[in-house]
Amino acid sequence: AAELEYESVLCVKPDVNVYRIPPRTSNRGYRASDWKLDHPDWTGRLRVTSKGKTAYIKLEDKVSGELFAQAPIDQYPGIAVETVADSSRYFVIRIQDGTGRSAFIGIGFTDRGDAFDFNVSLQDHFKWVKQETEISKESQEADTRPKLDLGFKEGQTIKLNIGNMTSKKGGAAKPRVSGSGGLSLLPPPPGGKTAVPPIPPPSSTAIANHVTPPPVQKSSNASNADILLDLDAPAAASKAPVSATTDLWGDFSTASSAVPNQAPQQSNWVQF
Repeated sequence: AAELEYESVLCVKPDVNVYRIPPRTSNRGYRASDWKLDHPDWTGRLRVTSKGKTAYIKLEDKVSGELFAQAPIDQYPGIAVETVADSSRYFVIRIQDGTGRSAFIGIGFTDRGDAFDFNVSLQDHFKWVKQETEISKESQEADTRPKLDLGFKEGQTIKLNIGNMTSKKGGAAKPRVSGSGGLSLLPPPPGGKTAVPPIPPPSSTAIANHVTPPPVQKSSNASNADILLDLDAPAAASKAPVSATTDLWGDFSTASSAVPNQAPQQSNWVQF
């Protein structure tokens, strides 16, 4: 598994100064003021990489890229990387070689932003390592827990309540009426009546050509012959020649004059 892990770059800073530091004589922290800050012992490039859960601080030559020293880091903050008490731009790291020998050296950045990026890259890496450890621990605990059996036991049944199905309280659901298009149609409301189409009103031409004769009062002394003579009178008058200047309503005046004056009766007919 270790061979399959690849190395990723977390941070690169082109300028870093390396200092030899005196041994610590007490438990108090390191102080950068005790170093010869004006005369660094080495200057080069710093690269922070990670491989698996381990981070590496590599000091390399600016031009050739040759490795000067590297410091493997298993945890942060820890003994492998420590901050100084009097500045945020300087750190103390523990470098190691292939033979197992180790030494403590001081590193410093000219720009305060470079020191901030260096610190944050290490914090983010080990935060990720912590999350991965917690996730793997939870997965191992889940494997050791007894698995929940959700299968049906012998003779065990369940009941499902689905709409439009036969139930205990109500019988079978009423079928819906389907139209030709496959859509469900509701039945007509109770007591509904079919609307009868209205009769169209008579046209204006028919009303103009219709002439209502005046009501004729029936008398017990009048005979059937008199009634016929009265009805023929307008017809005889209509046979008279009409001049070109005669009014169009003359025929109707002649017809009305032939009928004897009688008392008008109330009628539902409309007279024109």
